[in-house]
Amino acid sequence: MRITIPPFHQARVLVVGDVMLDRYWSGAATRISPEAPVPVVHVTAIEERPGGAANVALNILSLGGQVDLLGLVGQDEAGAALENLLRRIGIGCHLQRHAQGRTSTKLRILSQHQQLLRADFEGGLGDLDLGLDDDQAAGYAQLAHAADVIVLSDYGKGALASPSTLIERARSLDKCVIVDPKGTDFSRYRGATLITPNRAEFEAVVGRCASDEELVERGERLRHATQWQGLLITRSEQGMTLLWEGQPPLHLPTRAREVYDVTGAGDTVVATLALALAAGAQPQEAVRLANAAAGIVVGKLGTAATTVAELSRALHAPEASGFGLVSEDELASELRQARARGERIVMTNGCFDLLHAGHITYLEQARGLGDRLIVAVNADASVAALKGPSRPINRLEHRMAVLAALKCVDWVVPFTEETPERLYCRLLPDIIVKGGDYTGADIAGGPCVTANGGQVVVLDFLAGVSTTGMISRMGEGRSDR
Repeated sequence: MRITIPPFHQARVLVVGDVMLDRYWSGAATRISPEAPVPVVHVTAIEERPGGAANVALNILSLGGQVDLLGLVGQDEAGAALENLLRRIGIGCHLQRHAQGRTSTKLRILSQHQQLLRADFEGGLGDLDLGLDDDQAAGYAQLAHAADVIVLSDYGKGALASPSTLIERARSLDKCVIVDPKGTDFSRYRGATLITPNRAEFEAVVGRCASDEELVERGERLRHATQWQGLLITRSEQGMTLLWEGQPPLHLPTRAREVYDVTGAGDTVVATLALALAAGAQPQEAVRLANAAAGIVVGKLGTAATTVAELSRALHAPEASGFGLVSEDELASELRQARARGERIVMTNGCFDLLHAGHITYLEQARGLGDRLIVAVNADASVAALKGPSRPINRLEHRMAVLAALKCVDWVVPFTEETPERLYCRLLPDIIVKGGDYTGADIAGGPCVTANGGQVVVLDFLAGVSTTGMISRMGEGRSDR
């Protein structure tokens, strides 16, 4: 399945839940304390990052989306530090500060990129709950109305003690609600659109699943009972499983090449899911994007986020390449991504019945004019109309497969008309390349492309080499025998 990145910048997500401040103290640990058998860390670097629901918001912002964050903090130094950090990086910050509460803070002490100790500071916010009084309800409704998708990020710290109220209000606005759950009472999230437990959280509710079939069966039973449209189970090194109403189960293997630190990976998953759905992606496509994003962040240290550029590179890695044989619609989607990366698109067309040295030279020269080369290939019927009833020698799928195997060719797409003019006018490459004795006025699609600011380039074929000549010589060889 082709994976493309939808227009994240056009989407707005509201994140509601338990916000935290993640602190990192790091330095060298070269000796053992004389007071106790523990390492002594000489702290030389201090870093602060948004955690919990705030990290979900950070991931959305990092991917280019618009985001608002609603949460609870204490009237303390950590709460002020978190709010200042969020505002500085550009997150729409709507934190409610309470004197009796303490901002949830996680202090991690590291040496040589290894976590030696985590100290948690929290308390007092468990008796509070977002969205229950009239003022909170009005503020939530206003933010929810402006959002495309709403995320409830539950870390069990108290901000989402009554999630059903928030879900009901969001669904009354016809909004998609994604829940990253906590605890074993998933009935609290009844009516949400999609819920994203990890496998341990899921099995704590339904019991241990000995096989994929059992996991799917129990997952579907739970999904029906709680009236969710979708259930996404993240399964660590086993990837992810999506159960969606009316669709077959989707099992995805992990995309992580090296697991360095799983801190915050769940936040990345829910953030990418929410942003992709808000930008118009289908659920299966959104989950594939989330899976790729998770594979990126587990290769980073600490609570981390990913970017569109990183996601695009991951999606276009060789094992997940968007290149090769494509349909016209798939190619149009790929070109949107290529242009977003600033790539220059070259396109040519032909029958390519018997590939020869002249073709290779011509295609390599064409590729050298830009960053990506598209080859549009005549369907069998149009080859016969152009070359006669004995052609093509090779069927369309075989001709396309050979072209796609060439290093200089990025995409191969078929067309059925006599000329590729309609295809050129739809795709509008930066350069059309043809070989032989054509002039710009003779080339199909040339006027569309030049009117769009592109150009037409005519290259010479390698002299003395042609498909017709090869076929003729093969015929002579048969008569000699």
